[in-house]
Amino acid sequence: MDPQPHLPTAVFQKMMEKDYCSQWLGIKPILLDEGHCKIQMTIRKEMLNGHGILHGGIAFTFADSAFAFASNSYGRIAVSINGSMVYSKSAQEGETLVAEAIALNVTHKTADFDVNVMSAATNEIYYRFRGTVYRSSKEVLKS
Repeated sequence: MDPQPHLPTAVFQKMMEKDYCSQWLGIKPILLDEGHCKIQMTIRKEMLNGHGILHGGIAFTFADSAFAFASNSYGRIAVSINGSMVYSKSAQEGETLVAEAIALNVTHKTADFDVNVMSAATNEIYYRFRGTVYRSSKEVLKS
């Protein structure tokens, strides 16, 4: 009898199959647990804005991907209903960033998460994201 795969890892793999945006970002998993994940990406030239720094929309997207993987890690389909971000420091081409999402409050229908996006080299926080998801009764692995 085959052991059951680690649910957060199975959810991540299932979501990544069709998450073309996260694929384009070059996201790699570091840690996948229930309500907690760490992912990383390296900033490429096509991710920069007109000032030569990481585009704010790309920074938000990276944080949102960590948010999505962490909030769906319980096995139920969760979709964002709110998200906001504070931009504290600019990231540069060639830097590797880590996004760490942590559950703050999980109820039957909603969940709140914080995501810190930081330098992989120094752990300095560049961006802080907070979001809320709606948790459906549908299962990620059966979708």
